[in-house]
Parts: sequence; structure tokens; C-alpha cells
Amino acid sequence: MSSPLPAQRYDRLDVLRGVAIVWMAAFHFAFDLNHFGLVARQDFYSDPLWTWQRTAIVTLFLCCAGIGQVVAWRQGQTRRRFVLRWLQILDCALLVSVASAMMFPRSWISFGVLHAIVVMVLLLRWMAPLMEHRPWVPWALGALALALPWWVSHPFFDSRVTNWVGLVTRKPVTEDYVPLLPWLGVICWGWAAGRWMLDHHPGWIVGAVPRWTQPLAVLGRWSLSFYMLHQPILIGAVVAYLHLRR
Repeated sequence: MSSPLPAQRYDRLDVLRGVAIVWMAAFHFAFDLNHFGLVARQDFYSDPLWTWQRTAIVTLFLCCAGIGQVVAWRQGQTRRRFVLRWLQILDCALLVSVASAMMFPRSWISFGVLHAIVVMVLLLRWMAPLMEHRPWVPWALGALALALPWWVSHPFFDSRVTNWVGLVTRKPVTEDYVPLLPWLGVICWGWAAGRWMLDHHPGWIVGAVPRWTQPLAVLGRWSLSFYMLHQPILIGAVVAYLHLRR
């Protein structure tokens, strides 16, 4: 491993994560308004206006996660601290599954973005020593993960038990689906890009940020809490509005 980095916040990375959080909240608010019939009916499942936004948001999240993991590795994050954070994400992923099953019993979330992060960060941690000493590995692994679903698919992977792998022949009916393949490629490239920036352009993620972006940095630091709270708050606000409008 390279010399440990100082234990400090990477404000520029936090701002980038904050941008992803705000974009996600706006997307979900539009979804909620559509779900409760408060806007002209939108197709969030096939209209490119919405599907491409979702892809961009998830990509940004996973890139930030990959960068964050290489920063934590370089800072010498202990196994205990990693496990505690991993358990927090796992608990939140399970809670998302339960809550979505209550609201969308036919399309509940069995493997969404948090479930994917639970699996992917374990893989990154396991491969960290290899990727640290061979910088080409995360680039190559990322390319393979992104390409493999285009080459390989099989009905075996179409069930809820196996569709988390991603080699499906048809997309499952679910409110959020972020399978290991191809999305492992994005987080691997996030790691690779983060490593390259730390080695060659650390100021891109370490430097100070303008004052007006500080709220985004704060959101980025509390991204998991925001993720878990924003939908109950938004849905509660919409339901309250509908109740008061009667």
C-alpha cells in the first residue's frame, strides 16, 4: 500500500456525492407526483427522459462509491470500521426491501442500489491489495463487467433468487434494479479513477470548495441517512397535500 493519506474529509468528493443525492431526490419527487396522479402521466420505466436520468444518477453514485473506497483504503481504514459501515448499508438495504414490499408488493426491490453497494464494496475490499499494486486490474475488470451482459445471458438468471447477477434475458419487474453486472464495472472504474487522481491530480478531489457548495458537501457526508429519509418525507408531504386538498 502507498503511504497512508491523512484522515480528512474530501470536500470535492462530498460535493459530487451531494449532487447525486439532490438529483436523485428530484427524480424521486417527480416519480411520487406521477404515482399519486399529480402530474401528467409519465412512463418512468421506458421513457428515455427518465430511464437515462436513472442510469446517470446510479452511475454517479457508484463512481463516488468507488472513489470513496480507494480513499478509505489509502487512509488505512480499519477492518472494524469497514465492517460497521458495511453493516449500516446492509441494514438499510434490507429496510428498503421491506418498505418497498409494503408499497409495491408486485415490484418490490430485491436488489437495488444499496444491495449492489453491499456486495460491491466487499469485492473491492477483497481485491484492494491487488488493485493497489496493479493499476490496470480495476480498468480491465470494469471493462469486462460492463461488456459481459452483452455477451452472456441465460433464463437461469431471470428469477429473483439469481437476477442480482445481471445475466438476465429480460429485465425483472421491480422498482429498482442494480445488478452486479454490468454495474460492478462502474464502481471498479470509480476506484481506478480515484486511484489515478490521488496519484497524479489529488487536488481534483482534495481541494477546498466554494462556500455556496457547502450544503452539497454536508449532504454528501450524510448521503446514506438522506437516502433513507428522503422518500418517506417526500411521500408523506404528498399524502398530506392530497389529504388537505380534499
